[in-house]
Amino acid sequence: MNERSAAPGALALVESLVNTLDVETGADTLDTEEGRGRFGITEDGLEEARELRESLRAVLLAHAGHAPHREVAPLGRLLAHAPLYVAVDDRDGSAALAPAPDAPLLSRVAAAVAESLTQGTWMRLKACEAPDCHWAYYDRSPAGRGRWCSMQVCGARAKMRRYRAKEG
Repeated sequence: MNERSAAPGALALVESLVNTLDVETGADTLDTEEGRGRFGITEDGLEEARELRESLRAVLLAHAGHAPHREVAPLGRLLAHAPLYVAVDDRDGSAALAPAPDAPLLSRVAAAVAESLTQGTWMRLKACEAPDCHWAYYDRSPAGRGRWCSMQVCGARAKMRRYRAKEG
């Protein structure tokens, strides 16, 4: 969809999960066995994965200063059910919240959110403001005020709409 590089660290998981749905076309890679396999999702867990994806998208829209795209389950409520443990590195004593081995997607997402909170990167993961896009992207702009997944596509479309509205 766009030319941006992937989000750093574990946020790449969150970004790629949100981007399994192309809002403009309706194509959902979770509809395929291969797409579900990338996230360790079984057919039985598909509905929960989609609910998690859309709750994440709503939060990423909020990060960019936009209202949710639709009514969704609160992300905090979903993540409250994610089993995590405190992993301590014996070499340097550092600690982090981690999912158990072979953890469900929910736990891996919760661990990614926890990691990004400690690194200060959580608020930079956003969803494009274009209503026909809402693609997740990591905002690397110096001020952290990026609005679109791609300046060349969504940003250009928005600027053209504003220009035409002034001319009309």
